[in-house]
Amino acid sequence: MNISLFEIFGTLAAICMVLGYMPQAIYTIRTRDTDAIALPTFLLMGLGSIFFIVQGFFSDPVNIPLIVTNTITAVCSAIVFGIKIYNDYFSGRPQK
Repeated sequence: MNISLFEIFGTLAAICMVLGYMPQAIYTIRTRDTDAIALPTFLLMGLGSIFFIVQGFFSDPVNIPLIVTNTITAVCSAIVFGIKIYNDYFSGRPQK
C-alpha cells in the first residue's frame, strides 16, 4: 500500500476535526448547558462542514473521507446549535 503525504495529512486533519467536535457535542447533549457557547460560532462551523461535504461530492474522484468527516462534524454542530436555540429561545429561562 502506497500512502501519500497528502493522504496522511488528510487523515490526521479528519481525526483532529472529529475529536475536536465530539467533546463539546457530548458535553452539551449530556448536560444541556449552552450558556458559554457562541451561537454564531456553531452556525458557521456547521455551515463550513456542509460546504466541505459539497466539495467532497464534487471532487474527482469523490472524496469519501472529506464527506464522512464533515458529515460527523455537521451533525455535531447541528445538535449543539439546536440545543442552544432551544435553551436561548424556547426553554422559558430568562435571557441574560
